[in-house]
Amino acid sequence: MCKVLVETSARHMHVSQEHLEILFGKGYELTKKKDLSQPGQYACAERVDVVGPKKTLPGVSILGPVRPDTQVELSLTDARSIGVAAPIRESGDIAGSGACKLVGPCGEVEIAEGVIAAKRHIHMTTADAAQFGLADKQIVSVKIPSEGRETIFGDVIVRVSDSYALAMHIDTDESNAACAAPGMMGEIIK
Repeated sequence: MCKVLVETSARHMHVSQEHLEILFGKGYELTKKKDLSQPGQYACAERVDVVGPKKTLPGVSILGPVRPDTQVELSLTDARSIGVAAPIRESGDIAGSGACKLVGPCGEVEIAEGVIAAKRHIHMTTADAAQFGLADKQIVSVKIPSEGRETIFGDVIVRVSDSYALAMHIDTDESNAACAAPGMMGEIIK
């Protein structure tokens, strides 16, 4: 049986250095608040407002380090609530995705694309993939055992890199639907 830790990924954003400096000031650097489960990734002290046509999501977390492109990851509920069309995509696949305005303490940025709902996925190393008999980009299902709400998530993409730590990521909508709790383990179904 292939077991994987299931983690809930709440709304957040990744920011380019150019946009970071517009939002927080010239030469600004992110402030690490805490490390995340994926090696080299961290939550930052900085937060920005994400503005859509309908309303604003205040204080959205930035995850570091900076990236080449700014990307906002929302649940579909969040996206709909602010009036933004967020396609379900893998992280980094932002071409033609949703638009919004970002507001920081020193400035604003209009992004023409970059708002997505992250496709549910499993991070694993090449050793994990070999152990489980899986390959990069393979689609699997994951059974989430929870009292009264056992759920099987389909269309889960396997992402393999030796820079990853073994974990499945789902958004807050998916987590709430499955009554997922911290430390919950899911079963990978091929």
